[in-house]
Amino acid sequence: MGANHSHGPAAPSSRGTVWATLAVIVPLALATLIALIWMWPAKLTSSGQQPAGLQRVTGTITAITLTPCPQEPPADGQPPGEQRPADPATCGDAKVELTSGPEAGHFVTSGLPSGPGSQRFAAGDDVILVHTPGGDGELDGELEVPPYQISDHDRSSPLWLAGAAFAAAVIAFGRWRGVMALIGLAVTFVLLLLFVIPAILTGQQPLLVAIVGAAAIMLAVLYLTHGFTVPTSMAVVGTLVSLSLTGVLSYAAIGLAQLNGITDESSFYLDVSYRINTEGLLLASIIIGSLGVLDDVTVTQAATVTELAHANPGYTFAQLYRAAARVGRAHIASVINTIILAYAGASLPLLLLVSVGDQPIGEVVTNPVIATEIVRSVVGTLGLIAAVPITTALAALASARKAAPEHRPPPAARHRRRTEDPLTGSIPHP
Repeated sequence: MGANHSHGPAAPSSRGTVWATLAVIVPLALATLIALIWMWPAKLTSSGQQPAGLQRVTGTITAITLTPCPQEPPADGQPPGEQRPADPATCGDAKVELTSGPEAGHFVTSGLPSGPGSQRFAAGDDVILVHTPGGDGELDGELEVPPYQISDHDRSSPLWLAGAAFAAAVIAFGRWRGVMALIGLAVTFVLLLLFVIPAILTGQQPLLVAIVGAAAIMLAVLYLTHGFTVPTSMAVVGTLVSLSLTGVLSYAAIGLAQLNGITDESSFYLDVSYRINTEGLLLASIIIGSLGVLDDVTVTQAATVTELAHANPGYTFAQLYRAAARVGRAHIASVINTIILAYAGASLPLLLLVSVGDQPIGEVVTNPVIATEIVRSVVGTLGLIAAVPITTALAALASARKAAPEHRPPPAARHRRRTEDPLTGSIPHP
């Protein structure tokens, strides 16, 4: 763990610092690995499967024929003429050339989706169709079911292109560290898709699953991206402590606000169909969401302390802590705004709907959906604020121990260092 990412000569980590770090990291990694193996979910047998007989195939629209939209009867209790008319651009038929499935290369005709909120399609669009073998029979004794029905746009090519551009930009700028960051991102997706989500669906406690999954992601990603160094280990420990504090605060805040985690159709469906603990699911989402911001702050603080210690080998623990804390305060001030804007952007349709309703601010804030986002923001911010002093103190303690007596400046130089600015190095005039 003596390697580092600084650009100047650095004193190697002392043996005591390395052993103290290993004494914390190794048990943590072993406990995470054992919990990961013990809780690894069995293969799901019923979730995520399509109804029997339905197949998803792809195709390309070659032509569209628009027709007048049929007049829909008004709903019960709705005055005639007030129903929302269908979009004329979504009424008609599309001729599609199949590009996958048992009939690839053939042409089929499918009606355009014309319900509320239906997407618009044009000639040349790649689409996904749902194939019902033998679907020429009758539905409810009246409506014929076509064998092929357009379901959605096929976004495979644009997404692959966006992913390739993202990977190229990361590697071009980050070089080898960018490659390791992409590997860490892949590990994150693997753990989320193969462990966290299936484990919750199989009935395990969402909070425990989130803690184990977050610890595994943190250990893998931070060490892959930043190397097996003492500063990285300090960032890992600082992240773990801050994440634990976030979990405790989340549990207390959710109980105090009496939130049950059911805020939309998805959470309601999971509660009714899968009997998933939605309150625990909310806790899990807060922990996993906080991890992405916490590791950014902790790594930055650990790196800042390390660079200050390399530039000023004679700095004491207090000097390192004060100098790095200044950077941390500036970082936190901007990250807090980032968190609030991220939640506001994700909830923008809901905020617009609330604004249209013209409700009093007291009713808006106490709405379960808004209250959940407020709790999520508050506890995430508190955990983030706590991460700065915790990680800074750990990194300063480890870096201050590196300074050997021969590296300490003479008394006159130490006096001068006490009067200079720790960040800029400038000495104020008397």
